[in-house]
Amino acid sequence: MPNDTGVTLGLDTSGGQLLVAAQCGGKKSVRRVKGIQQERLLFKAVQAVLHQTGGTLAEVKKISLVRGPGRFTGIRIALTFASMMQQLNGACVYGITLFDLIHRQVQDSSLFRRWKKEHTQGAVAVVLHAFREEYFLQIFDATYQPPRWLSREELLQQLAAYRGALLVAGNGKPGESLAQLTQNVYALAAEKDCHVRPEVLLALAQDESLRPKALEPLYLKPARFEMVSPR
Repeated sequence: MPNDTGVTLGLDTSGGQLLVAAQCGGKKSVRRVKGIQQERLLFKAVQAVLHQTGGTLAEVKKISLVRGPGRFTGIRIALTFASMMQQLNGACVYGITLFDLIHRQVQDSSLFRRWKKEHTQGAVAVVLHAFREEYFLQIFDATYQPPRWLSREELLQQLAAYRGALLVAGNGKPGESLAQLTQNVYALAAEKDCHVRPEVLLALAQDESLRPKALEPLYLKPARFEMVSPR
């Protein structure tokens, strides 16, 4: 029997681990699959979560996705799938950057609320590992500066130069904790809020402010980034 409310899908293909989540009625299902050839993994993962929730591809009415930053090809996978479902099903698409998603998760945490009481002028800094010794950084304060692509040295300089307290969220390179990366200088967000939480990703499909730029990818470096130095 068709589901009257439709199916909501959540997609993150920006990193080394594919994340697909589905919600249909009161049922939810999540699949995480490691591998960089996510174009080969996506449909199988989508079919699996749809089967678990009792939905079908034809019933997908909403899609929330991470639109960057990350691997050039990886970001395109989620955007292409969502664009296709928009054309075929009339699905509504909601897109968010990984910076904004992690920032929202941190802001909703009790840890942040306690920290904010002591640091009323403090800001959240989201740090994301890009490649080798390269990182992305966005600091969320009243100036709302755009994210930047930095070398490790430049990242640490930017954090140290900030005039105010920082609560840092995000991730270091594989095998390195955020505390190690930031040299144990800053307060850190809870680990669970430093990665995409499926329930949060699905809930974004209720935020109409995320629709206008939903299919606009956020690229902070060129596809052949290993040939270019961070700026």
